[in-house]
Amino acid sequence: MKTAVPETTEGPSVPQGAAHTHREILQQPRLWAEMDSRLTQEHSALDVFLAPLLAEARLRIVLTGAGTSAYAGQIARSALARATGRAVEAVATTDITAHPDTCFEEPDRPTLLVSFARSGNSPESIAATEIADRLLDHCAHLVITCNADGALAARHRDRADSYVLQTPPEAEDQGFAMTSSLTCMLLGALSALGGSHVQGLEDCAAAARALLSGDVPARIAELTDRAPDRFVYLGSGALQALAGESALKLLELTGGAVTALPESSLGFRHGPKAFLTQRTAAIVYVSNNPYTRQYDLDIFRELSGALPAGQVVAVAARPDGLPAEHTWLLEGMAEAEDAALALPAVLCAQLIALAASLACGMRPDNPFPDGEVNRVVQGVTIHPLPAR
Repeated sequence: MKTAVPETTEGPSVPQGAAHTHREILQQPRLWAEMDSRLTQEHSALDVFLAPLLAEARLRIVLTGAGTSAYAGQIARSALARATGRAVEAVATTDITAHPDTCFEEPDRPTLLVSFARSGNSPESIAATEIADRLLDHCAHLVITCNADGALAARHRDRADSYVLQTPPEAEDQGFAMTSSLTCMLLGALSALGGSHVQGLEDCAAAARALLSGDVPARIAELTDRAPDRFVYLGSGALQALAGESALKLLELTGGAVTALPESSLGFRHGPKAFLTQRTAAIVYVSNNPYTRQYDLDIFRELSGALPAGQVVAVAARPDGLPAEHTWLLEGMAEAEDAALALPAVLCAQLIALAASLACGMRPDNPFPDGEVNRVVQGVTIHPLPAR
């Protein structure tokens, strides 16, 4: 039985328990256009806030979030370092909260903390900003959130050293997994801090629309119909971070019934390759960087010889060196920076996770009905920092 993702968000074609997740995946190209409009409207205010910070040669930019929000920072890091000419780090809020001294080792260094938060109500999201304020002499905050009423937005909205950038409200996913929220926040960071220096951002929505209206959803159905019980996601640089998010999405939406392993294209051979079985599917995100691309193509060819035909797929913006029958092409993105390429590429991972979830008989909108894993994290105790 094929597990194709239905093409509409209304009516009986949408499986029960998938309406939110399905709609939130498909709405992304439209929301990206709305996010672009918001950024245009707020350009002057953002510039007033950011320009003095970016003019500081010693500025350190720290991109932070938890789970999928942490992957947003990892995807954006290298692109923003090039675009701003400043030191940019991606550090999860969970690391800042648990290991603050190792995250902020230079208290006198000016810092911009960029917080990604779907709800803004996760305990670590709030704790990370408070810890930064306590440990750093000069810390400004750019809060990128989907929830104007969240605790994080409320704490920073009226501060002179903070700026709250809100995504379109629909990006606050009602399904369990972060889909629209991830891409809208990532687009917000790349545009606000990188702007025209991040090549390919203006082409992302068209590429995503072409992907959704083309044959990729049907090809995803063909892949998941093979019933692989594990997936490998591989990529390099920003696309390695995308691999991490892709694996997380599959684990979340299948409730852990389908396992997934992310790695770098080169690192996979150093032990993680033991994960492979004849029921493994492998997705290789192919870089647009000509040098890096060689390593992605190498592992794609190696895995294509090791696994059954049809179980290794390349997601790429350029067809050269790749077999068309096993390549999901991102149209119009051939010149894009990899961080921009990740925006339409992640839709492939979201659609795979949705199809695999349905194939497992799960309800993607709530794959953990007993509450053992929650949409907004629960059970976290924030312990007070020792006196300084």
